[in-house]
Amino acid sequence: MTGTPLERHREANADAGALAAIRERIEASGVEYLYYQGVTISGRVIGKVVPARHLLRNTERGVQLHRTAAADLQTTREGQLLGGGVEAAEFTMMPDLDTFAVLPWDKTVARFFCRMYEPGHRPGDGGQPYAGDPRGNLIRVHEAFTAKTGLELRSGCEPEMTWTGQGLEAKFRPGSSPAYHVEHLERYRPIYQKVIGYAQALGLDMIEGDYEDPGQLELNWMFDHANLTADRLITYRQVCRQVGRELGVTPSFMPKPATGMMGNGCHHNVSLWTTGTAPASTGQVNVLAEPGRTDLHLTEAGRHALGGILAHAAGGMLVFGPTVNSYKRYWDAGQFAPSQINWGMDNKTCTVRLSAVGRLEFKLPDAMVNPYLSHAILIRSVEDGLAANTDPGEPQAGSSYGGTSKFARLPLTLGEALAVFQEDMVVRSALGDELSDLLVACKSDEWARFCGTVTDWEFQMYAEAAP
Repeated sequence: MTGTPLERHREANADAGALAAIRERIEASGVEYLYYQGVTISGRVIGKVVPARHLLRNTERGVQLHRTAAADLQTTREGQLLGGGVEAAEFTMMPDLDTFAVLPWDKTVARFFCRMYEPGHRPGDGGQPYAGDPRGNLIRVHEAFTAKTGLELRSGCEPEMTWTGQGLEAKFRPGSSPAYHVEHLERYRPIYQKVIGYAQALGLDMIEGDYEDPGQLELNWMFDHANLTADRLITYRQVCRQVGRELGVTPSFMPKPATGMMGNGCHHNVSLWTTGTAPASTGQVNVLAEPGRTDLHLTEAGRHALGGILAHAAGGMLVFGPTVNSYKRYWDAGQFAPSQINWGMDNKTCTVRLSAVGRLEFKLPDAMVNPYLSHAILIRSVEDGLAANTDPGEPQAGSSYGGTSKFARLPLTLGEALAVFQEDMVVRSALGDELSDLLVACKSDEWARFCGTVTDWEFQMYAEAAP
């Protein structure tokens, strides 16, 4: 293939065999409409709907969206449209054919995930990847990491979330918890059955789930290549929204739904794999673990990868905890959210928990994390740790709620996270300058809006406090 990345994508989309297979599925399912969807800096799904009879036109040409859509068409408090303003150029979204899927709740509709490009006619950078595309950025970061190290990051997410609606109220004995209670799972049976069924139809290999806190449900799927896990997390959120519409209940990924309640996390369970001689069935080796050992341990490469994750955890908090509300989750000590940057052997109080042989459970990301940004940062952090032989130190013994860590202090507000992000060049390099600057602009405005808003707490505290 030759030409610009956009031209190469178009050439790949002209593959007759792939298009014929999609046409067969369209005809078999009765698909009439296609979503061409991308993902914004906040994790919002954007795109266009096109009649399915125009499949060839849009697999070749893509669809055009205004550049500021990548920042949710968000305006600042002063009215400035982030991402380039009204006069900004459009970008071209090209579908990845292997992401085609029929929506199980309405088989007249199917979707593609897309990557974003500068339009071909644009002088200078026409046809190049659009740097503000979180999904395309992860693909490029991961490809470069694999080319450099021979490794790939595999991950599985734990998407905690809260459901509210009639009949979903938690009932439990004072002083206890409804966590793992099958009776509460029974109350959520219509929800989990629909979510699991739809998710499986869309390619998620659902494995297990539980009820964890009042209203909180966690349903997990099998780990895979990090790029696929990111797509599947976005798909899972769309599934939950659809189930909420059908059942008349409300799904929420808000990180901290209420004071005193456990937060909604999205732990990233990561491992590093390379081609090797064992296990013979897959030809893949997890370089975090030594073959044959069943005790909890890390290889030397695993320790350095872990060191890199910990060294850049604070710098990545703008992504791992992306909202004002996110930081409420880290203030409630004793509710399993991390309070300092450290690691431990099967220790749920730590930022990183060695939860199984060859698997690191990274607990900072919350339920509103953009998985394309978080995985890109993890990949670059691991790469830096391997290159610098970063030492993670000794594992935490006992509770992390108190004491100190050899690594940076965990930012405890979005404002703090903004400042630390700007100082971590490894984290910024994972996103690139344009995407990093766009993220800072969006989150700076969010922080400013919050700081300028009078809350109910302030009214309760101060409205009648004097004289």
